[in-house]
Amino acid sequence: MTVLVDPPLWPRHGTVWGHLVSDASYDELHAFAARAGIPRRAFDHDHYDVPVERWDEIVALGAEPVGTRELVRRLRASGLRVPARDR
Repeated sequence: MTVLVDPPLWPRHGTVWGHLVSDASYDELHAFAARAGIPRRAFDHDHYDVPVERWDEIVALGAEPVGTRELVRRLRASGLRVPARDR
């Protein structure tokens, strides 16, 4: 079980955002986010949005940094990916 974070590449709201996911369960993801102080409102169907300002801290807390393609591949393989049509 691993919590993954991709590089912050997506601009919005005056900063740049990455994504935090679990390759095992939403419970694992929500528990990690709670430990990191990420508010539940940052959860978007299958991931948490993480601002660039918090990225190093999230990695220091144990999230595994991966590229965006790897993050999506592992999220799909876990069965936790929510298709765009269902968002």
